[in-house]
Amino acid sequence: MRDLGRDSWEARYRSRPAIWSGQPNQPLVDEVEHLTSPGTALEVGCGEGADAVWLAGQGWLVTAVDLSTTALERARGRAQEAGVAQHIHFTDDDVADVIAHHGPWNLVTSLYTHPEQGGRWLVETLAPGVAPGGMLLVIGHHPTDPHAQEHEDLRDTAFAAEDVSDVLDRAEWEVSATLRERTTRDADGHERLLRDSVLVARRHG
Repeated sequence: MRDLGRDSWEARYRSRPAIWSGQPNQPLVDEVEHLTSPGTALEVGCGEGADAVWLAGQGWLVTAVDLSTTALERARGRAQEAGVAQHIHFTDDDVADVIAHHGPWNLVTSLYTHPEQGGRWLVETLAPGVAPGGMLLVIGHHPTDPHAQEHEDLRDTAFAAEDVSDVLDRAEWEVSATLRERTTRDADGHERLLRDSVLVARRHG
């Protein structure tokens, strides 16, 4: 993952002062906020840091990985402003190396990263980082998502949760793979439908 799209992501972040809203992704909040015992978390594809900062604010100790050094600089600044910088380690290291040398974590999450290797590769790569009793959360654009259909790069890498979940051994994991619809508003205030693939997997303790 280290060299996958690194230059293009760096160029995208440098093109604008901010790419994302600065708010945590609602599907992450929906899945995690009810967990009563925050522990350690790995976030892959942290971008400008909104999700990592939210997790740290909930009491998690976060390792946050991204390809773009510009995004990570902004994420560190956001963490400082929120007073949680001491609870987040930001890095652009290869995610497989991070997992091999720093895991496991109680929560491993990746939202809307869509690597070119595909969703199955993503799940296979992240799963070893989940501690016994921990949770893997992978959320992406479903192939029928209107936003994904509008963008070629997303259209080609979108996935259905059930299609990527079968890489997980059910003897080791309790798996939920669903398609979820939600509405949001674009920059012009227009409501739009989004269709998410949501994989939630718990490793047996």
